[in-house]
This record gives sequence, C-alpha cells and structure tokens, in this order.
Amino acid sequence: TKMDYIKQSSKQRRAIGLACATACALFACSSALAQASGGYPNKPIKLVVPYPPGGPTDIVARVVAQKLSEQLGQSIIIDNRPGAGANLGAEAVARSPADGYTLMVATTAHAINPALFSKLNYSITKDFAPISQLTAGPLVIVATPNLAANNVKELIALAKAKNGEINFASSGNGQSTHLSAELFNAMAGTKMNHIPYKGSAPALTDVMSGQADLMFDTMLSAMPFVKGGKLKAIAVTSAQRSPVAPDIPTIAESGLPGYEAIAWNGLLAPAGTPKEVVDQINAALKKVLEAPDVKQRFDAQGFAAQWGTPADFGKFVQSEVDKWAKVVKTSGAKVD
Repeated sequence: TKMDYIKQSSKQRRAIGLACATACALFACSSALAQASGGYPNKPIKLVVPYPPGGPTDIVARVVAQKLSEQLGQSIIIDNRPGAGANLGAEAVARSPADGYTLMVATTAHAINPALFSKLNYSITKDFAPISQLTAGPLVIVATPNLAANNVKELIALAKAKNGEINFASSGNGQSTHLSAELFNAMAGTKMNHIPYKGSAPALTDVMSGQADLMFDTMLSAMPFVKGGKLKAIAVTSAQRSPVAPDIPTIAESGLPGYEAIAWNGLLAPAGTPKEVVDQINAALKKVLEAPDVKQRFDAQGFAAQWGTPADFGKFVQSEVDKWAKVVKTSGAKVD
C-alpha cells in the first residue's frame, strides 16, 4: 500500500542518513589521524621569528626553514613578529592551534624573560612543546681599542679600580648581551655600569667611538669590526674556544673560572602538538642540522648546529630558565 511504501522510504532515508553520518565521522577521524602521522604536513607551515629580519635569529630561521621545507616536502613561511623583548611572537604562538602548522624559533631571551618581566601572558616551559635545539654559540667581549685592558684579568682589575665608571653597552635590557655582563659582574665582584640600546648596531657604534667601554655581543655582529680593527676582542663567553676565532681565549680560562654563557636558538611548537608530529619534525631537523652546508653556514656566523631530542631540549630550556633567574635576581634587572 501507499502507507507501507512511505514507511519503507522513510526507513531507507534514515538508513542512508546514518550511513552518511558514519562515513563522514570515519572520514574526519581518518583525516585527523592522517594529519597527525603520515599526512602531516599537508599545507604550508608558519615559522614565527620574534625578531626583525636580518638579525642572527632570523638568519638561523631562514637557513633552517629552507632545508626543513625540503625534508618535509611542504613550504615554510617566515613570519617576523618582533616586539616586547621577543614576547609578542611567543605569545602569538602559545595561543596558536597545536597542530604542527605554527612553530617558533626561541632564543636565550625566552629563558631570561620569565624572571625579567613581572607579567607574561605565556609560560615558556608550560605553553610550548620542545622540538629541538638548533644552534649554540658564544658571545664575545669587545672593547673600544683604547680601553686599558687587553684580557679578562686586566678588565676585572680595571673595573674594580674604577668602581662603577666602566660602562658596558647591550642590545637591550634583559637581552643575553645585558645579562651575560651581569653574570660577569656577579662572578668577578665588579660593578660595570649598564647602558641599554635598541639593538646591537647602535650599541657597537658607541663602543667603537668610546661612548661606551665594552659590550658582550654575538660573534656574527661583532667580529667584522674586530677584523677591521675598530674593536678589540677580549674573550669569548663559552666553555671552549670558538672555531671561528680560536685565538680568542675564553673568559673561564683567562681569569674567571666557571664562567659560561651561550646564545642559543631552538624550535618550539604550541603545547599539545601531537607527539607524532613533534617527532616527525625532530627527525627531519636531525638531517637538516647534520648537513655539511648547514654546519658551514652556522660556523661562519659563530654558531654550532645543535640537534637534540625533544626531551633533551625541554631539560635544557628548564636549566636555562633556572640559571638566568638567579642572574636577574642578583642584577636587580626588571622590565614591565
């Protein structure tokens, strides 16, 4: 009858609807699984650099992005988000979807900032999933050529004799170029006076002209002026001498045993990013950082390529946060 036909059609429609719903759910589930494993990445990846273009971190990011893109078979877009002591970019990434499509290059500053800023809208240890360290490299103490100190022992003696009259420049309050010098002050018992600048370039200009006495700066920024005779190099901040300038002694070997401060870069994703995705990027990074041409490019800039497991990098970040918290406390540095 007509009524039976309507009932039968209604059942068929419900059955088809249920089948469609099940199929859609299975498709969504399989898509999510694919994305979290073999299907990743299936769209471009954004790499946030919390610094302006052209600086040391940006250079590292662009070398890594190009090579990582080749390994993952997907384009990687650099997104420079400078501002607020590298916190602006970090905050944006911390709030991004945890799907592996937004990553960030972190630096020493991100380990310093938790102690330096009274209010941060993110936690470097809780809101991010560590992927791997990328680079590590020393800073170098460079001085105006006529400074009456040519080594660390002489610098400590001069700083003590002039008590508060020796000025050191930095690329900004709370940057590694500032706190590496404060660590030196704390360990040597000196009182060198801090003058913050907006970036390395203006700071180095004033050291060259004698407006400031010295600076702890990256080798990438400072060494061209040392080679040009406009600055003199006193020591490097790493535990071992740098292969880029093996004739420059370390601070530890030339008057301040136990001193070590390095500038580093690492790769982070938002917390909650699937482990499969983190491991996939980490494995690709291992190949990138072991490539001879990448090592050569970093060596030329005073960095060493530094791959590690996500767990290794997580422990390293925590140890850096703890280390710099003590230096910030001792120096009394604060930024709001």
